[in-house]
Amino acid sequence: MTRTLGPWVIKGTARVYQSPWIEVREDQVIRPDGKAGTFATVRMKPGVSVLALDADESVYLTSEFRYAIERESIEVVSGAIEEDENPLDAAKRELREELGCEAEEWVELGVVDPFTSIVNSPANLFLARRLNFTATERESTEIIETIKVKLLEAVQMVMDSRITHGPSCVLILKINHYLNAP
Repeated sequence: MTRTLGPWVIKGTARVYQSPWIEVREDQVIRPDGKAGTFATVRMKPGVSVLALDADESVYLTSEFRYAIERESIEVVSGAIEEDENPLDAAKRELREELGCEAEEWVELGVVDPFTSIVNSPANLFLARRLNFTATERESTEIIETIKVKLLEAVQMVMDSRITHGPSCVLILKINHYLNAP
């Protein structure tokens, strides 16, 4: 079935790969210039990213080996939204699992689309405050180190590329602006 998507006409779609986390699709298209072609996309589960901030403006980050980039990555708490969850419930679950933390105050700070050219992977952004720490509930594949730094140090870590995870960078900078804007 032919359908229109913005200036593109989609003539057909083939699912190339699917797992519980991602779907790779290849579309037969008529491009905006009128020529036939293919366009491949990746669709990932929507996610959440959470920055936990305590009363003295310290933030809690994670450091974890990331298979895809073949190195350790310092990030805010992040994870997928399950089918039966809304973004806030997913954020609360991820914070509890990865940091062993619950928050009494939540601020929703929007959505970021990290890879808009070929990947559909929205991340809902949250600030968590008024923290209470308990035990972590990490998955068996997660070997996570918790890192506590001041918010301004986290901002510097973004600026000098010690933090490169896109949603983490956006969230840290948004929270710094949110807390310090006139």
